[in-house]
Amino acid sequence: MTGKVAIVTGASRGIGRTIAMRLAKEGAHTVLCARDAAALASTVKEIEQAGGKAAFLAADLRIPDAPALLADFALAQFGRIDIVVNNAGATKRDAFSKLTDEDWADGFALKFFGAVRLTRAAWPHLKASRGSIVNISGAGGRTPGAEFAIGGSVNAAMQSFTKAMAEQGIADGVQVNVINPGLIRTGRLQKRLEALVAEKGIDLAAAERAMIADTRSTRIGETEDIAALAAFIAGPEGRFLQGAMIDMDGGYTKTL
Repeated sequence: MTGKVAIVTGASRGIGRTIAMRLAKEGAHTVLCARDAAALASTVKEIEQAGGKAAFLAADLRIPDAPALLADFALAQFGRIDIVVNNAGATKRDAFSKLTDEDWADGFALKFFGAVRLTRAAWPHLKASRGSIVNISGAGGRTPGAEFAIGGSVNAAMQSFTKAMAEQGIADGVQVNVINPGLIRTGRLQKRLEALVAEKGIDLAAAERAMIADTRSTRIGETEDIAALAAFIAGPEGRFLQGAMIDMDGGYTKTL
């Protein structure tokens, strides 16, 4: 990936941060975006200290103009766009009766519409570079849950959007795929584990075992697992993948 330019959204922490670090390690010039400027600056510094090239734009991708500004920023910094990783977005978990219209709108605003708008803005440049889009969706898009109504709906929309753009990508020379992570060790998952600890009166290790057993999966994944797959997909060895929905979830997804 030496010399390629990759935009990674939601890159201040968790999966997005690890993907940005991995792509930089592979030689890509990375453009990181999230709302937390301090966290982005720290990650960029770490990439640069390791010999990579990176830049960041602190922006709220829920704002309609922000994705286009991000694409323009990447072009201004590095002159091209080869890879877009649409990772930004966290949705509210709760019982359906407690979810408001505002919760639903906010859930779609960042993860879905942010990705749609950035894809639109970057597409001509990806077409010119025969580039790649990797969308980070989630297992909930194929295995909905009662307390994940918003997240499951948004993830399903992301998966459908991926399939649509993959067909367009065949004509335009743009690779488009989606990764569906399962349980991944992030700050958000840590909060869920801590809530389980409080509810059941158990320790964190027991809470983790209970969560794995409840989802009938092999283990809790690491952000590095998802980053390695994203790098493979967008790299030369993954170019035959087009419109693929890859469940990297330790067996969480049981449906065909």
